[in-house]
Amino acid sequence: MSYGIFSLGSNDALANKISAHLRMPLGKIKLKTFSDGEQYVQFEENIRGKSIYLIQSANAPADNWMRLFLALDAAHGASAKEITAVIPYYGYARQDRKAKPREPISARTLAMLLETLGTNRILTIDLHSDVIGGFFRKTNVDYLYARPVFISHLKPFFADALAKDEFVVVSPDAGGVVRAQSYAKRIMENAALAIIHKERDIPNQVARMKLIGDVKGKVALVVDDMLDTCGTLNRAAGILLENGAREVYAAATHGVLSGSAMKTIDESPIKRIFITDTISVDRPLSSKIEVVSVANLFGDAINRIESGESLSALFEAE
Repeated sequence: MSYGIFSLGSNDALANKISAHLRMPLGKIKLKTFSDGEQYVQFEENIRGKSIYLIQSANAPADNWMRLFLALDAAHGASAKEITAVIPYYGYARQDRKAKPREPISARTLAMLLETLGTNRILTIDLHSDVIGGFFRKTNVDYLYARPVFISHLKPFFADALAKDEFVVVSPDAGGVVRAQSYAKRIMENAALAIIHKERDIPNQVARMKLIGDVKGKVALVVDDMLDTCGTLNRAAGILLENGAREVYAAATHGVLSGSAMKTIDESPIKRIFITDTISVDRPLSSKIEVVSVANLFGDAINRIESGESLSALFEAE
């Protein structure tokens, strides 16, 4: 076979699902952590002249990035023809600009490292900021969207509210309005949209929130690209209920879910949260969380890359 796919350990479950969808086994690779914490990577099969896909979600710890960097170097040393870094979750994406003096633009730093190590293509999904694509000069960046996967799952789930015209999509901030609109117009004929305006004093903590739009008597779905500590989501749910929403749900591509997120979710009034498996879900999750896989979407994208077909066609039929 002219190409191979390899899992670098951060999300083996997703990699195995992609492998199953493509009907090909994962490539053989040795991953090791030495006693002092240093990482080791070795391809255990011939990759000379092949196109290879390295599947690695780049969430914490930093070892996940390091393994990807080492694998890129090893692949070049083994004369791989073309190297694609499949990064379902692009860590440090929220650090995409210089907000204060004397701080790095971390997302750009990682882009520079990926490019310097000879990455031919990045395949990722729902980047936190489209700006990141501009940090790459030579490497092609292919974007996927979890939207079609979510919508095919959400439409039947909310069928009753949709039939009664009692459904509203909510953007958790002004920056997510375009995303929320794209969901609303695909979920229902008459797209109902509400926006929560928030002001932050410090990262991960919102000082003030107010609702724009009508949610009275409706089932509200908050749509975002990622969920981290979930404190803001919890407050947003409270505001929606205070303004008459009947039930509150949430959907986000990347379930970072750090710190006390699980406790916050369990204690929140949110009925259910939908996330994808871009970050490994092989960990304790709240009973309110439902996981929707994006494995088939990534598998289809890899197939299209190999056959020279358009990736945008995956979304044109929505």
